[in-house]
Amino acid sequence: MSARYLFIVNPNSGKRNSDAIIDIIEKTIPSSIPYDIALWRNMEEFRTIEIKLKNNDYTHAIAVGGDGSVNLVARTILNTSIVLGIIPTGSGNGLARSLGIKIETVKAIQQLLENKTATIDTGVVNNIPFFCTSGVGFDAHIGNLFANLKTRGLKTYIKLVIKEYLSYTPEEYSIEMNGLVLKRKAFFITVANAGQFGNDFYIAPKAKLNDGLFHVVITKPFNVFLGIGTLLKILFGKADKSKFIETYLCNELIITRTKNGTIHYDGEPNEQSEKLIYKLQPNSLKVIIGEAAPCL
Repeated sequence: MSARYLFIVNPNSGKRNSDAIIDIIEKTIPSSIPYDIALWRNMEEFRTIEIKLKNNDYTHAIAVGGDGSVNLVARTILNTSIVLGIIPTGSGNGLARSLGIKIETVKAIQQLLENKTATIDTGVVNNIPFFCTSGVGFDAHIGNLFANLKTRGLKTYIKLVIKEYLSYTPEEYSIEMNGLVLKRKAFFITVANAGQFGNDFYIAPKAKLNDGLFHVVITKPFNVFLGIGTLLKILFGKADKSKFIETYLCNELIITRTKNGTIHYDGEPNEQSEKLIYKLQPNSLKVIIGEAAPCL
């Protein structure tokens, strides 16, 4: 079956102009390759695109947007023969970076045309799919606040982290996995399918997208000065070397907290119950990858 692409564009994602990106797509894709472009501005329009994907003979679904857009497109084609491609336009671009996809639009399109593919694992938390990371605690708190800001980008994110860090109170958690029950007071807990949050911030540097395992990262509370050292280890891909970080491997777990609250999946915030059930789905998504995919 010859390739047929559906480019799914979120015009509200990222700083780059969607009209300019569409123009690049139209100029870069050879005329011999059939493709369509679909824009969505809200969930009602996205549901129409879901139907279009299911009822037509597309071989590739190309998410043009940030991590939230990628998550929506990817969950639509889970456990199908349709291949996920990404043209990253967001602020973090976690899955794209993990798969070695270039941030520059023309280079990302060229990688699509090379059609180098792999099959990766995915995760679900309370039946919500995620592809890079999900978790609770400080990072979920920040994700919730960040989602409601008018100004986005890495600088805004860092300013928000600094502002909220001093007033955040770590919570108590129970983590059940591998027949063990751990009781921990944690700054945050990350369930990592891929190694990074986005922007090449590696919370689980040894995690692979196709190893059949979650890397569960429990970050203990720390003060401001010790936190700088932990942050530097995360920035330089050595989070697992920090004495404030514990890492466990499993393919399913249950996190229980004292009350309902915010979680995140691929950076997207969501309110969930006190009990969070995580399960890994092996070999469930086909993806386009770059030559050097760091999480494979």
